[in-house]
Amino acid sequence: MTFEGIYTPAITPYAADGSIDFAAFADVLESLIEARVHGIIIGGSTGEYYAQSAEERLALVEHASKVISQRLPLIVGTGAIRTEDAVTFATHARDHKADAILVTSPPYALPTEQENAHHALTIDKAAQLPIMLYNYPGRMGISMGETYFREVTRSANVVAIKESSGDFNNLHLLACQFPQIALSCGWDDQALEFFAWGARSWVCAGSNFIPREHVALYEACVVEKDFAKGRKIMAALMPLMNFLDGGKFVQSIKYGSELAGLKAGPVRAPLQALEEEEQAQLKAVIESVKRNVAAVTAS
Repeated sequence: MTFEGIYTPAITPYAADGSIDFAAFADVLESLIEARVHGIIIGGSTGEYYAQSAEERLALVEHASKVISQRLPLIVGTGAIRTEDAVTFATHARDHKADAILVTSPPYALPTEQENAHHALTIDKAAQLPIMLYNYPGRMGISMGETYFREVTRSANVVAIKESSGDFNNLHLLACQFPQIALSCGWDDQALEFFAWGARSWVCAGSNFIPREHVALYEACVVEKDFAKGRKIMAALMPLMNFLDGGKFVQSIKYGSELAGLKAGPVRAPLQALEEEEQAQLKAVIESVKRNVAAVTAS
């Protein structure tokens, strides 16, 4: 599998009683297909997998597989503390026609790079699907580094990485020493730099509610190779990136989705909804981003 384009980590809508709203979830998926993003990720942090039971996570994958019905690539997150649980999520994804899996470091356990690589390769051996690694030390407590990459690239299934460390040194390491692992931007305000270093995809939660604006940056940098235009689009997107960097990330993505006409529902505890002032600020930012990106693409 080749990762190219905008990959959206889909939100999980909840009903007022806190249960998953599967009808609204289907609407989210249909909206992304209609917006012509290039792939959909289920079971990512934006989808609040950490606040869901194993049964809920499996049910979301099954529902997504039926709704998407191979119209777009489906990538399934396998994040778990226990390797055995990650294997369960990975093999279930395979059995329900996922195109690839997202493999993270196990949180809290703090494995060495060798141990972390063994975790990934165990998942790989069980699932035999293309793998996008997901390096997010801010959430997992450890970073994937040179030793890890050397070990996991023994498998041809390791084809890409969502690099979310925010550390340019890791970006440079991957681009220069591990070109066989396709770069995917996982740190939104560095998207332009990722594309300059050869990334051909971007996993971006904001594409839940302004997908076309994110696609515009990808097309400018990767398809058209017009980085002057890309810089203008990135500058227009920066107010949103700055707002999301301020905290309450998932809450902001879900409220943005509500503004786009989707039924997102509340976030699950321990998270809490945005305050009214924060909602107003985000609404103004989104309106500005849409207006300014449109001005660039129209010129």
